[in-house]
Amino acid sequence: MSENAVPAGAGGVKVTANERFKRSFGAWFWGSMILATVIHFTLFAAFPELTAEDVSINTEQLEAIELPPEIEIPPPPEAIARPATPVIATADISEDITIAPTTFEDNPVEDLPPPPDEVTTTDISAAPTFTPYTVRPDIKNRPELMRALEREYPPLLRDAGIGGTVQVWFFIDEEGEVVRTQVNESSGHKALDDAAIQVANIIEFTPALNRDKRVPVWISLPITFTTR
Repeated sequence: MSENAVPAGAGGVKVTANERFKRSFGAWFWGSMILATVIHFTLFAAFPELTAEDVSINTEQLEAIELPPEIEIPPPPEAIARPATPVIATADISEDITIAPTTFEDNPVEDLPPPPDEVTTTDISAAPTFTPYTVRPDIKNRPELMRALEREYPPLLRDAGIGGTVQVWFFIDEEGEVVRTQVNESSGHKALDDAAIQVANIIEFTPALNRDKRVPVWISLPITFTTR
C-alpha cells in the first residue's frame, strides 16, 4: 500500500484528509478550551497579586467661555423716494400794471449820496502785476544783448558745457526804461540766475502802448545761456 493511498471508510468509501480534519475539529476545539482554562486558573493561583495597569486619563476642568452678544443687524435703508415733479401754478397777472416815471422832483439832486472818494493809484512797480496794453514792448539793442550774453556767461559753467534758461520779470516804464528786474523761474544754477539779471539790466525796450497812450508794464522774458 503506497503512502498517498486514501484509506477506505465504512462500506468501502474513500475518506479525504479534509473530511478527516472536519471530523477531528470538535476534539481539538474542546481540548484547547480546557487547556486554556487550566492555564488561566494556574496563573491566578501562582500570582494572586497580579493586577491590571491603570490606564485612566486625568483631564483638567474645562472653563466656560462666554459667547459675545448677538449683533442686531439693522434693517436695510428705505428706498429713496423719487423727487416730486414740479407743477407750474397758474397765476392771474393783471395787464393794467403801470410803472410810475422817475423824475428829479421826487428825487432831488441834493438828496443823492456823495460820489465815491477818488481811488488812490497803487504803485505797480512794487511787484509783478498785470497792466492792460495793446502794443508789447520790443527789444531795441539786440546786438548788444548778444554780446552781453557771451560776456556775462559764467566761465566755469560755460567750460563745463552747462547751460540753462532763466525767466526774468521786467518792469518797463512809460519811456521804455527797465526800472526793475527779478527772477521769475530759476535755471537751477544761481550763477546763471545772477548772470541773467546782469544781462536784463542792459536791455532797452520800446514803450508799451495801450491804444495810443504809453503805459508802464511788467513782462516776462526768457534769457538762455547755451554753449556752442
